[in-house]
Amino acid sequence: MVDDNVVGIVAIISIFVFSPIAIAYARMMWRRANNPPAPRPILNDDTAQRIIQMQQSIDAMAVEIERISEGQRFVTKVLADRSREPAALEDRSKKQ
Repeated sequence: MVDDNVVGIVAIISIFVFSPIAIAYARMMWRRANNPPAPRPILNDDTAQRIIQMQQSIDAMAVEIERISEGQRFVTKVLADRSREPAALEDRSKKQ
């Protein structure tokens, strides 16, 4: 069914094309296994500066959020006291 020429061509291609590719890939894997990559420095100057700047920004935001929460507590307290005052005034007027 299969022509003899096709079998010969496939055999030649397999030997002269695919074999060198497989050998090159095997050598590449062998080299990677023998020479692990050098560890990269975790922080360089630019990264360290950016982290410092980010920490300062986070600290500034924390201070501002604390100020906002203090203001919210104050307003809540004032509104709660205001709602109690009319009831206290009514109680006083009824007693008199």
